[in-house]
Amino acid sequence: MLRSIISRLSCLLAMTAMLAGCSSLEPWVKPYERAALADEIMSNDRNPTIAAYTDHVHEVREAASGATGAAGGGCGCL
Repeated sequence: MLRSIISRLSCLLAMTAMLAGCSSLEPWVKPYERAALADEIMSNDRNPTIAAYTDHVHEVREAASGATGAAGGGCGCL
């Protein structure tokens, strides 16, 4: 008797948790807040020139494996 009550309650709890996952989620960042998040000060890189160069080198070396989605075959040609 006690086991059936516990199993029913755990089943109800599991179903409630699954149905809670189907609820619609609203974005945490509002459209008017995105401009502040896209500001240069929010970047992790201190020097954007060096970061751009490093990204370019990474894209050239890893283009064959699709590291950042850049075109090219790893030889440096675009």
